[in-house]
Amino acid sequence: MDYIDFLKNKRHSAGNFGFEPVYIPEFLFDYQKYVLEYAMKKGRCAIFADTGLGKTAIELALAENIIRKTGGRVLILTPLAVAFQFIKENEKLQICDSIEYSRQGKYKSSVVVCNYERLKFFNPEDFEAVILDESSILKNFEGAIKTHITSFIKRVKYRYLCTATPSPNDFIELGTSSEALGYMGYMDMLSKFFTNNEDTIKPQNIGTKWILKGHAQDKFFEWVSSWSISLRKPSDLGFSDDKHILPQLITKHHPVKNEENLIVDGQIQLFNQIARRLTEVRQENKMTIEQRCARAVDLSKDYQTSVYWCNFNNEGDLLEQLDPNAKQIKGSMNLDKKEELLLAFANGEVSKLITKPKITAFGLNWQHCNHTVYFPTFSYEQYYQAIRRFWRFGQKNDVVVDMVYSDGQKRVLDSLMAKAEKANQLFDKLNTSVNSGFKDTIKNFDTQIQKPSFL
Repeated sequence: MDYIDFLKNKRHSAGNFGFEPVYIPEFLFDYQKYVLEYAMKKGRCAIFADTGLGKTAIELALAENIIRKTGGRVLILTPLAVAFQFIKENEKLQICDSIEYSRQGKYKSSVVVCNYERLKFFNPEDFEAVILDESSILKNFEGAIKTHITSFIKRVKYRYLCTATPSPNDFIELGTSSEALGYMGYMDMLSKFFTNNEDTIKPQNIGTKWILKGHAQDKFFEWVSSWSISLRKPSDLGFSDDKHILPQLITKHHPVKNEENLIVDGQIQLFNQIARRLTEVRQENKMTIEQRCARAVDLSKDYQTSVYWCNFNNEGDLLEQLDPNAKQIKGSMNLDKKEELLLAFANGEVSKLITKPKITAFGLNWQHCNHTVYFPTFSYEQYYQAIRRFWRFGQKNDVVVDMVYSDGQKRVLDSLMAKAEKANQLFDKLNTSVNSGFKDTIKNFDTQIQKPSFL
């Protein structure tokens, strides 16, 4: 071994732990076959693919490959009510020969699908592979659940994390993904690629204090590309977008007046004062709940199917009172009741749904609906995930998003729109950087990673 080879072996990179695919469904799009073959060879891989790009079909194909190769079982973990989508998708595509949804850890099939909340009923020793669908949802779980999921998958040979493109500046998500897959831990990642404004390394500072070292930017994305693949559209991997053109997204703003705030020191104000602190924003929410809910229901009247995205129980309760056709999903409901309502909406048995982004914004396919009312917050991720339930590849109509907020909450909306614009730029940067590194890896290590046979 010469000195250059020695240096290459010393650097942090991700090897291959999988195998050549034994089954590639013919009906998959070219970019889906590309992702499948790459992920299959990696064996431990993150697939960051945007909504509507066929992650479900790819995940089912991954599972079937592992079953045919090993004869073992595969566990697919999904957000609430998404498990049924896997069963329906497989009925349509006929990828897996044996698949079932298990609530209590009992099963007979080779592919077992369950919700994250029900993982406690399963034993990692019973599975050859675990696939995490919409793995970004892990951030929404409490520490105990997240720790259990991470420790569970670390005991399984083949591991896959599948989600929409992660926030490019959410380095915790990238670090924890790497750690869960068995690669570099996120604290090691931070010390290698990032610098801290303070002289201490404290986990609670992650995401706010860490910035990429100037000389490490290219190396960081090269490292990410060694264990993941990322795309928002097929052309990110060099394929055609002709069959993946999104319909128009029409966003409308509907401010309502906070009449109480128009009187200051006994004087009537022409315009409401803008809420700047979080306490002021919360106060605006409380003072305008009736106006905002009434406006939301009025906007929904012209649509046969719609979803109300609210943030608080009192908003959901009032919306349910004002719209007799709407059914509300509450956090206090048991899992079976939540699933029942989500399935009823997906099947057209419920025409209007009231829910919160933190409960049902991940993984669900609602292309049958093209209208939603959204009460904005400062969270861009919640907004993005909620809107992409409708505005995704496969949607046949333009999607209308009615943003309802008090005039005093303009700062919230401005912040959200600014984050959306910045995220679009950063998503493009992430995909370009990661996939550039991905292609370089293929070019430089042809003996390890071959291009798919169909190219």
